[in-house]
Amino acid sequence: MTIAIQYVRLIDGTGDLHDNATLLVRGSKIAAVGPSHEVRIPQGAVRIDGRGLSIIPGLMDCHVHLCLGGEPDVVGTLESEQPSYTLLKSATYARATIDAGFTTVRDVGSRDHSIFTLKQAIESGVMPGPRIVGAGRAICMIGGHARFIGQEVEGAGQVRKVVAEQVAAGAGVIKVIASGGVLTPGTSPDDAQMTAEELAAAVDAARQAGKPVAAHAHGASGMKNAIHAGVRSIEHATLLDDESGALMKRYGVYMVPTLSALATTAACRPSCGIPESALEKAKAMTKRHRASFKSAHQGGIAIAMGTDAGTPFNYHGENAQELERMVAFGMTPMEAIVASTATAARLIGIQDSVGTLTDLVILKGNPLRRIEVLRDRDKIIGVMKAGKFVSGPLAK
Repeated sequence: MTIAIQYVRLIDGTGDLHDNATLLVRGSKIAAVGPSHEVRIPQGAVRIDGRGLSIIPGLMDCHVHLCLGGEPDVVGTLESEQPSYTLLKSATYARATIDAGFTTVRDVGSRDHSIFTLKQAIESGVMPGPRIVGAGRAICMIGGHARFIGQEVEGAGQVRKVVAEQVAAGAGVIKVIASGGVLTPGTSPDDAQMTAEELAAAVDAARQAGKPVAAHAHGASGMKNAIHAGVRSIEHATLLDDESGALMKRYGVYMVPTLSALATTAACRPSCGIPESALEKAKAMTKRHRASFKSAHQGGIAIAMGTDAGTPFNYHGENAQELERMVAFGMTPMEAIVASTATAARLIGIQDSVGTLTDLVILKGNPLRRIEVLRDRDKIIGVMKAGKFVSGPLAK
């Protein structure tokens, strides 16, 4: 079947805007795109009047945890569940994610390797969901942050062994924990975790397997250790200082800010069910997180969108809230869309196949005027993944 979407506003993910465009989809590929008066529509094509509509590339979230469901105490919830129950929940969250227009996610920490089973189910058509680039279990120090979704290690040799195990299980990215965190009791976001030698071993082992490394790091000391080790991205970068920012810029390290994670946690009252230690840490860092994001944006550090979806009250399917926060803190709507498409694709390493116009989201309204339309499910009339409508009225 051939579908022609005519007279539409087209945002191609590179920062270019095309008004009054026509996009032609034939089978599983985009056959043509250009000014409406130039694109020839074949006889028998299904025509869609795109006036008042916008087309953007499928959005990407570079930091999610599909094994977490946004509960107030995600650690306690996960520890009380059977793994099979967690996997069933993860499948539901994957469906909510694709319905929200996010056609690719990077899952950077799961309770076990069942994330790769979910990935297989989606790829084989058993169920709808986004393209998943998964890390499996995060790699952390003994007693370190994220141990509830991680593999605890000690020494470079053990790190290399665990990296090999993750790759063999299907990991597309390796996740290391370079600082303390918010949700894990007894860890401080300011403190570095894993040694410089261990981080370097993880990067070297991953590089030999052709996989990039993402490093959780709130504090500047953890960031610097991870950057010197050669990681591809810093997740959160909450307490960025001038030196760590300069290193990120010099070595082309991406920032995945996850503004929504701290914001949704810090907005809660003490009675909301979030453990007191996590609530206190989140509230103490929100202003510094905002300043770090602004500094990175103004300093030209590459920023790829990520939400940390699954953390307290940070729900899968609400991923587009991150773009609203990015705009509120200084990005233009176009910059936020590029961070969620072309830049995200480069970070993940799929820029040759996804990130501009391979996947599509068709929506009512203009996100360049009101970025909030991206979070309004009623505005999304079609989500296309690899040339096939998988969600929205156009998929029916």
